[in-house]
Amino acid sequence: MDSSSEASSMAQGLRIVRLVADREKWGRRLLGVSQLASELDMEQSRVSRLTQELCDLGLLERVERGPFRTGPQFFGLAASLNTGWVRQSRTELEALVATLGLRSRVSVREGFRVILLRASSNDALPGSFVKPGMVTPTWCTGSGRALLWDHEQAAIQDLLKDANFIGVGGPGAAHSTEEVCELMDRDRNRGFIVAAEEFEHGVYELAVPVRDPEGAILASLSVLGNRPQIEPRAGKIAKVLTEAAARLGSCGRSTRDNTGGRGLAS
Repeated sequence: MDSSSEASSMAQGLRIVRLVADREKWGRRLLGVSQLASELDMEQSRVSRLTQELCDLGLLERVERGPFRTGPQFFGLAASLNTGWVRQSRTELEALVATLGLRSRVSVREGFRVILLRASSNDALPGSFVKPGMVTPTWCTGSGRALLWDHEQAAIQDLLKDANFIGVGGPGAAHSTEEVCELMDRDRNRGFIVAAEEFEHGVYELAVPVRDPEGAILASLSVLGNRPQIEPRAGKIAKVLTEAAARLGSCGRSTRDNTGGRGLAS
């Protein structure tokens, strides 16, 4: 393959990855080969070959000839381009597992959605839906509400004005911006987020924001378990989690603009 053809293939492959990542990030319908070819105005045979190569590289993945999703190497590559707190997060997550015996996660925000950046080894198991790039709502997850810590009520209402609360989350989920604000006020008073069955039945999530040296929120750090694991020792867990978040933030710099509107996988 000559250099011009190779460059063309690379450019087209990057266009495919970007389209797949954007659709997944914004919660839009995922696409197969024919739909990708139509969206990008490319020959279907070429898209088929390029997507297969991208899947072989782990940048995309496809289950049983279904639509394409971003693969694990896409998020590994995104993380490798960042230094400091992103790399340190892996160590901190495993330290939380050893100290608390709970699943742990670090997440960032994209609009009113939360993007999972990394999960501890006991959370991201083979076959699990939990993997880097997983998208969840801000308003009914502990990680998401920790990312809203600095938002005033008006800012939360503006952020969630297009959110669909119906049928989303577990039995403890908020169903309006007013309920989200009430939960935020409650948790700010005690200094940490506890999302009790807000996203999944039976799952409690305790979370805190991770701040950079200037005080801006970089990410959220959270642990997950059941009620007996979280509720009786919430204060102790919050202390350990806050200390870990401070260590991450001390070596961090923002990977987003000041509004928090761009995530790591943008």
